[in-house]
Amino acid sequence: MKKHYSAVAVINKVVIYIMFLLISFFVFYPLVYTVSAAFSPSNNLAGLSIVPFGDGFNLKHFNYLFQKTSYWLWFKNTLIIALWTTLLTVIIASISAYIFSRFKFVFKKGLLVSLLILQIFPSFVGMIAIYVILYRIHGLNTLWGLVLVYTAGNIPYNTWMVKSYMDTVSKSLDEAARIDGASHFRIYSTIILPVTRPIITFLAISSFTGPWMDFIFPKMVLRSEEKMTLALGLFSFVSDKKNEFTNFAAGSLIIAVPFVIFFLLTQRAMMASMGAAAVKE
Repeated sequence: MKKHYSAVAVINKVVIYIMFLLISFFVFYPLVYTVSAAFSPSNNLAGLSIVPFGDGFNLKHFNYLFQKTSYWLWFKNTLIIALWTTLLTVIIASISAYIFSRFKFVFKKGLLVSLLILQIFPSFVGMIAIYVILYRIHGLNTLWGLVLVYTAGNIPYNTWMVKSYMDTVSKSLDEAARIDGASHFRIYSTIILPVTRPIITFLAISSFTGPWMDFIFPKMVLRSEEKMTLALGLFSFVSDKKNEFTNFAAGSLIIAVPFVIFFLLTQRAMMASMGAAAVKE
């Protein structure tokens, strides 16, 4: 019986390892293949070897991006949009969440339900209205117009998310600060924000990564080449008239660099803030 059970255990382990290898292959192969395409000497998808890095190693696609395209301009435009969207979203959503969490006022529940209802509908449902509004305020073909669209779209759900976290923070902290003569803004900036740093960090990460590869709204808002974002610029490499997948892969690989740096920095801040969180109810 012991030999039978040991044989079954070995078979189970072999099956688990095989499944794990298959899942890992299907997950990592596209990523490795894209990296190999970025460094491949070939100029199109048809000329790529099915084996990653089977065609050799070359930097000509990166030279093409930096010297013969407006890649750095696309990168700068996207970075500006992402940073401003992150800043405005964090400020507006955190202040709104603080007000809903700490104050009682008329129509409070109705406003919260309205925010939740707004988040239910897909963003593209209001594209016509968004286009008309931007046209009326001269926001078409501008970076600030796109920042306005992203920020407005981020507010409903993120306000709910941050408010739910702030509700868990002990109100005795507010009362103690108010006894010492602190104003509401001082309580918000010096007490609530440090305690809620984990959710604020997550909010910053999600707000920063959202605009990077969004294609729909930049396509609708932006018109001129000097205002193009990375999504629009890279998509031009794989349109109907072009088949430059290797250039597309090289540009996509560079995009990952800010994500890695931003994640490493915010991950440390998040772990430190979780360990130093104040007492909660």
